[in-house]
Amino acid sequence: MKSALTMFNIPNLFTASNMLCGILAILLSVSGRIDLAPFAIYLGAILDFFDGFLARKLNQQGELGKQMDSLADMITFGVAPGIMMMVLLASVLNPTFNTSNDTPLAWSVQISFALWVETIITGKPSSFIPFLGLIIPFFSIFRLAKFNIDTRQSDSFIGLNTPANTIFFTSFPLLCFYYQGNHSFAGELVRTIITPSILVPLIILMSLLLVSEIPFFSFKFKHFKWKGNELRFLFLITCGILIPTILVWSIPIIILLYIILSVVENLFIKNKQYEV
Repeated sequence: MKSALTMFNIPNLFTASNMLCGILAILLSVSGRIDLAPFAIYLGAILDFFDGFLARKLNQQGELGKQMDSLADMITFGVAPGIMMMVLLASVLNPTFNTSNDTPLAWSVQISFALWVETIITGKPSSFIPFLGLIIPFFSIFRLAKFNIDTRQSDSFIGLNTPANTIFFTSFPLLCFYYQGNHSFAGELVRTIITPSILVPLIILMSLLLVSEIPFFSFKFKHFKWKGNELRFLFLITCGILIPTILVWSIPIIILLYIILSVVENLFIKNKQYEV
């Protein structure tokens, strides 16, 4: 009885709920609602943050929770974004898919993906490009396994973390839906970006960053003083400005800023400290 209670503690329940969010995101994606799938992933990211926070606060850290966390992350931040991008790629390859009119985009996505799946089932695939979305879970499993055994990642990350990578890709379906029927410069820019020629290289590049040896700063504050946390505070302040100002556009910009600041920290700030 005591073992069961330990297994079903509050942090582990948050972790399991994170997994359910990932499953929900997958179901929404394959049903054509890639406009809603990102919000299931965001909820999963919140739960992922609080499971570790609660485990430390309640002193309920353990090997079981660590393994559960990786399994849940693989679904929410590995499989779910891969399926989501696969659906989006299948949609944009369909000639009838058009974000410039006012036809409900969810219908168009659902029909486009269904038609692509039908070509796979009948053995006459129209394109193999959508399968490239699965590069994300392919590299994510290596990233998560590496994190579990790499003792260097207690205070920072070696390689881009899977939640950041996933959040980056959630921006594309949201931009697609947000700018549907919008003929402004931003709308035209979205229609230029949401193409296989842009999305596929981004999928490959970001997936390679997952398993790279580049250090990325984490948000594990040892204290809340400015000194020692300059980049973290600068990043959070910038996020606070960007999100209400440019809305959906802030998502990819924030992740790119995170990558740039991490590189700056390690190439310039830490190197300068070592020289001193």
